[in-house]
Amino acid sequence: MEYFGRMKQKTSVTLSAEAVNAVDELAAEVDSNRSRVIEQAVVEFLERRRRLRRETRDLEILDAAADELNREVEDVLAYQSVP
Repeated sequence: MEYFGRMKQKTSVTLSAEAVNAVDELAAEVDSNRSRVIEQAVVEFLERRRRLRRETRDLEILDAAADELNREVEDVLAYQSVP
């Protein structure tokens, strides 16, 4: 999902002084600004959460089918081992 080309909306957040200082230091390192660094951090966080939800859903699907898949594998292996 692309977040960076869209129209911006002004918001306000409260952060610790340490967090603001760290954001400002990173922004200076990467020749950016505070808003851009915070936006990138939020986007990365959201993408990680979306990926985790997808992986969890995939595991649930595999778990639900595991018994049948294991039986099929055992059948194939048994067939292959017949002399």
